[in-house]
Amino acid sequence: MENKKILETGISDFQNTIENNCYFVDKTALIYEFFTHGAYISLMPRPKRFGKTLNLSMIEHFFDIQKPESAKLFSGFDISKQNQFCKEHQNKYPVINITLKDIKDANWNDCIDNFKYTISKLYKQYRFLLTSDKLQNDDKETFQNIISKTATLTELKSSLVDLSEYLQKHFQQKVIILVDEYDTPIISAFKNTQKPLKSPKGETSYYENVINFMQTFLGRAFKGNEANLRKGLITGVMRVARESIFSDWNNFTVYGITSNYFSDKFGFTQTETDEMLNYFQLSTHKKDIEKWYDGYKFGETESIYNPWSIVNFIANPKDGFKAYWVNTSDDSLIKERIAEPNIKEKIQELIAGGTIYKTIKENFVFSDFEYNTELLWTLLFHNGFLTYVKKTDINQYELKIPNDELKYVFTDIILDWIKQTYNFNQDLLLITSKHLINNKIKEFEKGFKQIIGDTLSYFDIAPTKDKQKNIAIPEEQFYHVYTLGLLAVLSHDYIIKSNRESGSGRYDITLIPHDKTKNGIVIEIKSIEKQKETEDREKFIQRIDKEIESALNQIERNKYYKELLANKIPLERIIKVPIVFSGKEPYITQSDE
Repeated sequence: MENKKILETGISDFQNTIENNCYFVDKTALIYEFFTHGAYISLMPRPKRFGKTLNLSMIEHFFDIQKPESAKLFSGFDISKQNQFCKEHQNKYPVINITLKDIKDANWNDCIDNFKYTISKLYKQYRFLLTSDKLQNDDKETFQNIISKTATLTELKSSLVDLSEYLQKHFQQKVIILVDEYDTPIISAFKNTQKPLKSPKGETSYYENVINFMQTFLGRAFKGNEANLRKGLITGVMRVARESIFSDWNNFTVYGITSNYFSDKFGFTQTETDEMLNYFQLSTHKKDIEKWYDGYKFGETESIYNPWSIVNFIANPKDGFKAYWVNTSDDSLIKERIAEPNIKEKIQELIAGGTIYKTIKENFVFSDFEYNTELLWTLLFHNGFLTYVKKTDINQYELKIPNDELKYVFTDIILDWIKQTYNFNQDLLLITSKHLINNKIKEFEKGFKQIIGDTLSYFDIAPTKDKQKNIAIPEEQFYHVYTLGLLAVLSHDYIIKSNRESGSGRYDITLIPHDKTKNGIVIEIKSIEKQKETEDREKFIQRIDKEIESALNQIERNKYYKELLANKIPLERIIKVPIVFSGKEPYITQSDE
């Protein structure tokens, strides 16, 4: 009987994965491609929890001259088919593998202490060099300073290049250097530095200190180190630019999310996911897993699944579908920008299933992020909150939310923003939303009026300008976007779509239930002028009723509910909802007066 593989979450060491009989998605072809591809130094940015650390551990165990026993770990995997390559290169090089993922401190003093600890821990793996006859006494003294955490800042900055030199001298063989999550200290420093990033003359900010340190720490190891370096690989979330870390490098290549190289080496492909589900007898969940955790596109490879979420779901299938990945990711930078002009509206469009067209920068400049709100889309893209449908021009992409897991986090961000901005009553929203989907329209109208009355002011509704297009944003569009934001609370049970073609036109909002026994909803939003001082109440109500009737007729005439019918929601379970706004007052049902 086959020795059934187990599934353990949180293991990022290749040796432990194989020796503990854990299920391993075979990414060993990366070893061959990384080593034989033309790039001397490779930077491979990917979102967090997409397998970067495990891949680097796998590369380390394959090449490390100190781990000849690791050769057996690769038996039966793809790389073992490369017989000549394995014979020439397996366990033939000293390897340095350092992760900076835990260096995320609130200030420079704590950060440099963390660097001392991290580098000391790295050096302790090579303590045997203290007795090597290939090293000079002054080298050993510096080595000991690093281990004992008494090294100077200058010694710390040179510690990576120095270690490569020590290993090359000892083994008489060039070194492979692997650096994981190189950008974590930089991102942390940016978030914890008071803006602007550049301090007054004569002072150096936390952010500037980190940039200066990283410039030397990585720069000396990867630039001008040909005598000691055989190959280098750096991972992180994005390519941090202009801050001089990579500015004078001409010997490295970036293989980012849009690159066709290594596009299937991080995250799980469709085939890998299908095989895993079959192995653990969970294929019946395939469609739901696709909705929740699929949807990424790397290079030309489509249907990339989030590996962290897949593994967690398979390990805990009885707990159902959860937002596993988003709970490990820091969205504080996103939340800081959510109230910026045009940002929340675009996110609400995305939650509703739409796409947007944005410029995505290959290089991320934190100093520009202080004032350029458009860079948020680059941040969201590289961090895995958005993916791309297609490239439309140089650096221009059509973007979307990849799956239900990410809709969950964006919905929470929108609701948090509404609560913080408008002193929002979420319990009232939940009750009101249930009235809508249960076809209790009078009760829905009452609750909706209270929500709008409690949260909106005239100044919120007053026409604003789209700065990019230099045109006024009409009130009706504001109402549309705001209603979308409120309905996001239903996004776990409904596919919420906006401004899509259906029938003979474009509906405003449609809610398609995941459970086909539930009601579907189509909403048409209109706005009219507020009641004039010279207008009596009866005439104003007549105007409202006429507009409600017009909205209902528009739904029926254009058959905006065709998409619901196509999703097997019968006509008798389709709720047609007109919402007519007058100032901050919404009207949904016609007057009984």
